[in-house]
Amino acid sequence: MKAKSIIHLDLDTFFVSVERLLNSELQGRPLIVGGKGDRGVVAACSYETRKFGVHSGMSMKVARRLCPEATVIKGNAGTYTKHSNIVTEIIKSRVPSFEKASVDEFYADLSGMDRFFGINKFAQELRQSIIKESGLPISFGLSQNKVVSKIATGEAKPNAEIIIARGNEKPFLAPLTVNKIPMVGNKTYRRLMELGVRQIRTLQEMPVEMLESALGKTGRTIWKRANGLDDPPLVPYHERKSISTERTFGRDTIDMVRLHATLVAMTESLAYQLRQGHKLTSVVSVKIRYSDFQTCSKQARIAYTSADHILIPKVEALFKQLYSRRLLIRLIGVKFSGLVGGHYQINLFDDSQEMLDLYNSIDNIRNRFGEHSVMRAVSLGTKTIGRMGNPFNGEPPVVLAHRKQ
Repeated sequence: MKAKSIIHLDLDTFFVSVERLLNSELQGRPLIVGGKGDRGVVAACSYETRKFGVHSGMSMKVARRLCPEATVIKGNAGTYTKHSNIVTEIIKSRVPSFEKASVDEFYADLSGMDRFFGINKFAQELRQSIIKESGLPISFGLSQNKVVSKIATGEAKPNAEIIIARGNEKPFLAPLTVNKIPMVGNKTYRRLMELGVRQIRTLQEMPVEMLESALGKTGRTIWKRANGLDDPPLVPYHERKSISTERTFGRDTIDMVRLHATLVAMTESLAYQLRQGHKLTSVVSVKIRYSDFQTCSKQARIAYTSADHILIPKVEALFKQLYSRRLLIRLIGVKFSGLVGGHYQINLFDDSQEMLDLYNSIDNIRNRFGEHSVMRAVSLGTKTIGRMGNPFNGEPPVVLAHRKQ
């Protein structure tokens, strides 16, 4: 079997690191990113909060109680996507094949690259390039397969690296606790504890049949991973085919002004992301989740575009068609799919050069001062919106600009 070298790269506390990159005053301070309301959850937290028991996925209400001195930031998906894409492009330009497992996690196949330069040296230089060009901390693990490399990255953090030489997989894994193995969740971990299994070493010494008898087919996979033998394939990265965003309200609502403001703000944000990524969309979708948790969605095909003034009316129309039950709404979402590469072109019948120039100017301001430095008046807040009359009356939106202090 041909020897392989798989690197796993993970941006450390990604959302937190991006917020600190944007605001250096947050360095060293306990920081939580996530929904601010009582229904919100922790999307990411700094290492300073973890000693208090805060972790991702936790209720924001509980996290605040555990670490009341933490700074809480709602965060912005568009901002994180932008910084994730920066890292993606760095990796894409330097390795022959890679997988983007999530917004902050990557695998790359470096097999055979030692013909040109040492794999270990290349991996270290790749990490330093990412840190230098993105300004974000990142850790990596390097071994012969994805699973061992991922575990090694977890042990390397924060902002460090571990290289597992071929043949040293079992000794490296042996002293670690079994919940370090990917796919060993809380339920499986408790079951293994009941069996007296705490360290991976014990799994390595057990007959695979015994583990399979206790855990079923999952047991065999866990045994293989404990012995460094599981070798899932790399899934080559492809450009994403859709982008979306959702908003869960702190309290269920039928406030049409608020719902409209949220839809416009989400559509603006996604359209800006399209233009930043040089993409056009051809399918627009709107989702509603009612207070009884029934979820429905509606979509429509459109001519390829990334223009706010085309996308916002389409989103508004879909929402009006979709909202038929007149119940309180818990969540709304907007999605653009059918993405292709391209730039917005002037519609010779409806648009003008002034319209195209306006988009360029708005995006230039956003690039310099942040995504929310330019917003339509309708999405600034309910007080502003209320003065505009019926939010669904089809009037052209007012564009306001302000410079962040």
